[in-house]
Amino acid sequence: MIPTLEWLPEGVNFLDQTKLPLEETYVLATDYQQVATVIRDMIVRGAPAIGVSAAMGFALGVSQSKATDIASLNDEVAIIAKTLAETRPTAVNLFWAIDRMRAKYNALAEAGTSIPEIKAALIKEAQQMYDEDIAACKSMGAHGAALLPQQGTVLTHCNAGALATCGYGTALGVIRAAVERGHNIDVYADETRPYLQGARLTAWELLHDNIPTTVLCDNMAGSLMRQGKIQAVIVGADRIAANGDTANKIGTYSVAVLAKEHGIPFYVAAPLSTIDVNTPDGDAIPIEQRAATEVTHSNGRQMTPNGAAIQNPAFDATPAKYITAIITEHGVLQAPYEQSIKEMFQKAATGSELATA
Repeated sequence: MIPTLEWLPEGVNFLDQTKLPLEETYVLATDYQQVATVIRDMIVRGAPAIGVSAAMGFALGVSQSKATDIASLNDEVAIIAKTLAETRPTAVNLFWAIDRMRAKYNALAEAGTSIPEIKAALIKEAQQMYDEDIAACKSMGAHGAALLPQQGTVLTHCNAGALATCGYGTALGVIRAAVERGHNIDVYADETRPYLQGARLTAWELLHDNIPTTVLCDNMAGSLMRQGKIQAVIVGADRIAANGDTANKIGTYSVAVLAKEHGIPFYVAAPLSTIDVNTPDGDAIPIEQRAATEVTHSNGRQMTPNGAAIQNPAFDATPAKYITAIITEHGVLQAPYEQSIKEMFQKAATGSELATA
């Protein structure tokens, strides 16, 4: 399993994904401000990994507090939560994790728990979220593996693998699970401009697991679909609205439209924490705008003329009508998504599972 992030006594250790695939180095964040920088600068990325990173950053900040009374600690907790929440706006797992950590803190504080006990409990909560993420990804793989072809080629966009989670992956976790069950699958990985998560990260980790992988330029998928060379598409998600509309890395929408046109199933794999029932549809999902230099420059060299305007949204929203199924740790959801999502939350609350497709 690829170690994306790890809690250590001295801080949180992150695999630096900006250096992959040529250099495997780690960045140690020793306070919550450094964790926030790691998230903002995409040293760690992927919605589930961002969520767990924020939880660990929260625990780290509280554990290092010098506060001697709850009132003072309350003030620090508010600052810690605000700092972490301002890093990346689209990935709802970030806010889910912060809310969960704040709820845990509030319950302990209101119960009169001592500050040392609060610190230990928050560290334990963050570590539990890490374990839960790996278990959820493996459960997604178990639910989704049968949806992929027994033999054929699967296209993925961006990186929704071990590097985007705590070690197994959502979309790539489904691919891994299918391979483990004997499916003979090759993978096409869109390069995913401008940050090249597919070319740098997806290809690196799949080859690490000996899964045959071919990198495509982002504008090649339609042609290969027309030639019958792609049997399924599977991607991850940074936020899924209540109606099933899904925000994922920019370019996902185009792939989904192409898949629909060519009769190819288009799957989304994401944990329950990525579904935001308070966001009604894709138009209401906040889309992160990133620096123009990610587009204007490559390997330190300017690629566009001075004066050219730049658009660099990190994500787009794919309407639910293009999505064949949404794979979660609790089962496979199908349209109408408003209904199946409500049922999933109800069943998850009782500990039961939805039927797989």
